Amino acid sequence: MKDLKRYYTLHADPKDVYNALTNQRMLEIWTGEEVLMQTEPNTEFSLWNGSISGINLEFEENKKIVQQWFFGDDEKESIVTIKLHPHKKGTSVELIHTNIPDDAYENISDGWDEDYFGALAELFI
Repeated sequence: MKDLKRYYTLHADPKDVYNALTNQRMLEIWTGEEVLMQTEPNTEFSLWNGSISGINLEFEENKKIVQQWFFGDDEKESIVTIKLHPHKKGTSVELIHTNIPDDAYENISDGWDEDYFGALAELFI
């Protein structure tokens, strides 16, 4: 199991970034795929037509999102924490993803950079 920590800068206010990460319709717009999302703890979520799924654990409006991502039958919980900080260019995003299965690490790492935050950055150009 591996952990990942990344930082991204997005050209939008934290309020707009938070909305893009938590609002089901906004998620569907920038991912181009079917999404299931609610901003209630202990609710299931699904992104990219179920390619990513898990449980929403915690929300702090415009500041933080915590989720548990599912990777098959792995025993250790894989936790994603996204923190949003005001930045002179918009929003600084701190991403921490723990307990990523070794065989999924490269795909997940690339996915965060390209599919997730890469696509989200294009929304705010």
